[in-house]
Amino acid sequence: MSLVVSNENGTITVPESVLVEIAVRAAERVDGVKVRRRRAVDAENRTVRLAVSVHRGRPLLEAANGAQAEVVAAFKASCGFEPTVDVSIGELE
Repeated sequence: MSLVVSNENGTITVPESVLVEIAVRAAERVDGVKVRRRRAVDAENRTVRLAVSVHRGRPLLEAANGAQAEVVAAFKASCGFEPTVDVSIGELE
């Protein structure tokens, strides 16, 4: 679902593919985290869901918390809202 923002100047539409790319790039800024294919952004409910893999030896909770924080910060900076970010660790690399 796209993010649609209307104001006195008109309407801005951000497609879901762009929102997913924002989430993926932000999560992968965390050392040892790689986003897998299962990912979704629900702009209406302000929710991001990501499945990730983590490099072996990296503390799992630290990696997942870091990914959450990076995604929240990226969405706040680029879209003006703080989403709930659900991270699922599905694989060790």
